[in-house]
Amino acid sequence: MQTEGDALKGVAMVAVATLLFAAGDTMGKHLALLYATTLILAARYALNLAFVAATMAPRHRGAIWRTRRTWLVLVRGLSLALASVTMLLALRVMPVAETVAIMYITPVLVMLASARFLGERISPIGWLGAILGFSGVLLIARPGSGLDPGGVGLMLVNAFLGTVYHVLTRVLSRTETTMALMFHTALVGTVLFLAAVVVLGPGPLPGVLDLGLILALAALSTLGHLLLTSAYREAPASLLAPVNYLHIAFATVLGWAAFAQIPDAPGFTGMALIASAGLLAAWRASR
Repeated sequence: MQTEGDALKGVAMVAVATLLFAAGDTMGKHLALLYATTLILAARYALNLAFVAATMAPRHRGAIWRTRRTWLVLVRGLSLALASVTMLLALRVMPVAETVAIMYITPVLVMLASARFLGERISPIGWLGAILGFSGVLLIARPGSGLDPGGVGLMLVNAFLGTVYHVLTRVLSRTETTMALMFHTALVGTVLFLAAVVVLGPGPLPGVLDLGLILALAALSTLGHLLLTSAYREAPASLLAPVNYLHIAFATVLGWAAFAQIPDAPGFTGMALIASAGLLAAWRASR
């Protein structure tokens, strides 16, 4: 039975995880402006793979890679890897806050996809959330906003790939273990981006400081996902889902601090609409 202390611990874990993700997004923008996306992601996924293997393999051995629907597991890993690419490429040309905000249209798309492919019913509240979410994206990416159209397009692709990833996670959770899904996600990204570095070349190599930032980016991502996963053991998803939207707030503050980029009034309104859509989706799921 979960206690109030457990719930507060879970909320704190998600809050810290979103701060780590926002810090990683800010570092990612700096690094993406200087170095090849494939090099950055190869380091990030390789460190994640090493962490998963080091912590899980000694106890579970072959179970960490054993799957029943392997091709779907690989497609899930590929969708997240490609989403990582679109995120870094978008950060090259977009402010951190707006980039992160558009990414959060994904819960609405997951709801719509679940209705189409998993047979789930969408309530009037769900449709209201969808309208709010898409209105928010339109406000952020409106003509005259000054955002790069290519960057907006990349983040819409990112949201689609994130939807594929989350829907497949729901489908595969019925037959696959969490550790196997984590291992293959890290493995697919590591193989894909190391191969890309070999084929395309590493590009400019980072100095000591930026190499440290690349490793820090990988560590922040790994630790953030670990905290996020652990939080759901402490508190119900209906309580934790709204806390995820602190990511947008942290990204706004850090993007302003690092790059002096702050959304305008319609942009803030769009972010609020997207967050409201996500909160409605979380409330609907809890019901």
